[in-house]
Amino acid sequence: MTEMLTPREAALRLGIAYPTVKQWIYHGKLKAVKTPGGHYRIAEDELDQFLHKVKKPDSPKREMLRTVSGRNQLVGRIVELKVEGLMAQVKLSIGGQIITSIITADAVREMRLKVGETVAALIKSTEVMVLRV
Repeated sequence: MTEMLTPREAALRLGIAYPTVKQWIYHGKLKAVKTPGGHYRIAEDELDQFLHKVKKPDSPKREMLRTVSGRNQLVGRIVELKVEGLMAQVKLSIGGQIITSIITADAVREMRLKVGETVAALIKSTEVMVLRV
């Protein structure tokens, strides 16, 4: 079951203003449900289609990492994470589609990856790399 977010929490995840999220709800760009008290709640997976536009402050080190040679960088949310032995399976939801990457367990620990976090999948040839964003 997906987590339900308040409009303010959704705005923080997307790096946009709270009034923008409210307007998106009113205009049908973002699906939301109303609680019995009249408050809006947004399913976490509803934000997946907007994650590629998320702007987070970049440090010089982070900016350097984003200039790697992988041409296709797809931003998504971790929906499943399995770590067994030396390897890990990371499933990402990207625009409602699921993509799976196999990376080392050390990489998962070093990046402190957790379900629900926003990451970028770097696709190059037959490999899918994961980059913390």
